[in-house]
Amino acid sequence: MPDFCLENQCRGVVCGIDEAGRGPWVGNVVAGAVVILDQNLSPELLDNLNDSKKLSKKKREHLYALLREAEKNGLLKIGVGEATPQEIDKYNILQATFMAMKRAVENMKITPTVALIDGNRTPKDFPAVVRTVVKGDAKSYSISAASIIAKVWRDREMEELAQQYPYYGFEKNAGYGTKDHIEGIKKYGIISAHRKSYRPIKEYLSQK
Repeated sequence: MPDFCLENQCRGVVCGIDEAGRGPWVGNVVAGAVVILDQNLSPELLDNLNDSKKLSKKKREHLYALLREAEKNGLLKIGVGEATPQEIDKYNILQATFMAMKRAVENMKITPTVALIDGNRTPKDFPAVVRTVVKGDAKSYSISAASIIAKVWRDREMEELAQQYPYYGFEKNAGYGTKDHIEGIKKYGIISAHRKSYRPIKEYLSQK
């Protein structure tokens, strides 16, 4: 379970960063950034923060609401950044993810001194000192909170996309290459939000 150990090892304003949506074939990659200004958050929030992928959708949504409430009360700052499918195709998914992370920090309305980033890859020219943390969303409250922000934000975007394009199961598969997504591509082709540099989409286009 996460705690504040990593945050407390750092001086200055510490920001947790995580992303959602590197693997899917469609949609934006989204990064969340969270600075916890007051560690006296509600026990309901702290006791349940964890890697967003280990939580049910209902619990993620509840924690997202608690995080937004804490933000309103001045206990933390939240930023969200995105990179589009076109940027993913142009720069590759790793660089697009780094772009989303930088945008999340820029949108946070506070300048961090240190960024705790989930994973083991360090973005260049980042607006803070970077410390990468493997499986950070299970170790750091800030990263865990950022993972929930990014995941819920992206899932909501995919639900909106599903209303526009109801043949791919985006509301259930979040853009991953599931059976219903593949069937949708076979019947209706690809849409502008598909990542054309990803192998399954590239292969489909090459057959046309």
